[in-house]
Amino acid sequence: MGRAFEYRKARKFKRWGNMAKVFTRLGKEITMAAKTGGGDPATNSKLRLLIQNARSENMPKENVERAIKRAFEKDTSDYKEVVYEGYGPHGVAIVIETATDNTQRTVANIRSYFNKLGGALGTSGMLDFIFDRKCSFTLQKVDNINLEDLELELIDFGAEEIFEDNDEIMIFAEFHSFGPIQKYLEENNFEIKNFKFERIPNDMKTLTEEEKAEVDKLLERIEEDEDVTNVFHNME
Repeated sequence: MGRAFEYRKARKFKRWGNMAKVFTRLGKEITMAAKTGGGDPATNSKLRLLIQNARSENMPKENVERAIKRAFEKDTSDYKEVVYEGYGPHGVAIVIETATDNTQRTVANIRSYFNKLGGALGTSGMLDFIFDRKCSFTLQKVDNINLEDLELELIDFGAEEIFEDNDEIMIFAEFHSFGPIQKYLEENNFEIKNFKFERIPNDMKTLTEEEKAEVDKLLERIEEDEDVTNVFHNME
């Protein structure tokens, strides 16, 4: 198994514990997708997949419909996707993805977390050399499917790693391969349970348990912020 498999295994059981937080994050993503590509999932491929993500997280249908409607209300706030990068305690690299309607508030909050908990907020792009941008798809496993044949098919579309994980099939690919792979999967009637854009570290930091505890305090504080949608780091 390759690096994507190990990454998946490490993150698999780290779920957002608060369902309200999950729904808030998904709602923002759905609103942004609808605002950008329209409110009809039949013609907006990203919105279509986000709705599937919402179903997999048991987000109520009315919440999804409300998030789509919000994209076209005159008084709705414009959410922007902003990425922040920095180093936590003991040199751990941290990338934070946010969806915010007030960048001044968000950057002030993120900076305060780093300052109070032993880190330093840096500049955009400074950690590109540590994290590789990938997309991933989680598929419902199909009976009698040959993973080698599927992998050979998808290599031409940019897939890098395909593996089974219990009753699911995981696909990891280059970030820019998202559209072609989604199109192939939908045209061939695969059930896409979930999709994500990932940042997979290529250089891991090994820390003691005490050092990990310090970093975890910072990571937990960042993840509690309602503007934060994803947090990636290179701590083993």
